[in-house]
Amino acid sequence: MKIKKFEFNMFPVNCYVLSDDNNEAVVIDPGCFYEEEKMALKKYIDSNGLTIKHLLNTHLHLDHIFGNPFMLKEYGIKAEANKADEFWLEQAPKQSRMFGFELKEEPVPLGKYICDGDIISFGNLTLEAIHVPGHSPGSLVYYCKQENCMFSGDVLFQGSIGRADLARGNFDELLENICSRLFVLPNDTVVYPGHGAPTTIGIEKTENPFFR
Repeated sequence: MKIKKFEFNMFPVNCYVLSDDNNEAVVIDPGCFYEEEKMALKKYIDSNGLTIKHLLNTHLHLDHIFGNPFMLKEYGIKAEANKADEFWLEQAPKQSRMFGFELKEEPVPLGKYICDGDIISFGNLTLEAIHVPGHSPGSLVYYCKQENCMFSGDVLFQGSIGRADLARGNFDELLENICSRLFVLPNDTVVYPGHGAPTTIGIEKTENPFFR
């Protein structure tokens, strides 16, 4: 699996483009806000001849969905995410004003709901959706057993965890779910988070201050 990471928007968010040898691909969290960011994502997709099979959101907080309308316009594909986070789409304009700016494009509806245990296929690769609520009620982690890695959104970071003080977040639930859903995976599983640098499950189990 080829992994291309972009860092988009003012927050900033990691957007990942995953592709296989047949050039089938998924895009995770297209946080592109500025025009140059959108063009950078498009250039990578088009110049590599990628066919986007799925547009995945780890969750629906504002900074992770900026590029959903762009992906629909350019590639005719709607985002997939967990239904429990859908209320955030309606909250997005209000949330943007809280941070002092206006959305350039209204959020678009989801094309499909993803539930815990769902398998997302592209080419010869698969991702398993793992529901890990706490940062948001619908937070999903996408786990690729074949490539021994996961895309954790804002659930788990290098040396930290996602905030739990936004609507329908729950700190205790987040800690419990990380331990029961993620820390049971192999220690050498690479964690690609929604912000910041990658890490591994083993490192976070032993060094993350929230679990000491």
